[in-house]
Amino acid sequence: MPTIFVFEGYRFFFYSNEGNPREPCHIHIRKGEALAKFWLSPKIALAESYAMSPKELTRLFKIVEENRKLLEDGWNEFFSA
Repeated sequence: MPTIFVFEGYRFFFYSNEGNPREPCHIHIRKGEALAKFWLSPKIALAESYAMSPKELTRLFKIVEENRKLLEDGWNEFFSA
């Protein structure tokens, strides 16, 4: 599981096997047992979440938005290799 970065205990990562055919660019975010998945393109959108509050998801959306290029670059670098 390649980790792009960790912020305040939230791990932003993707799986090395993202399906066949591969799912579109997205990021998983985990803190403890709580988990969320955000699509990065064509626009940032919450795909699913488990055990995260709306306030937490709003905050994570903003973090994803602010770091979208870093997240997409990490995805593209890993999967184009």
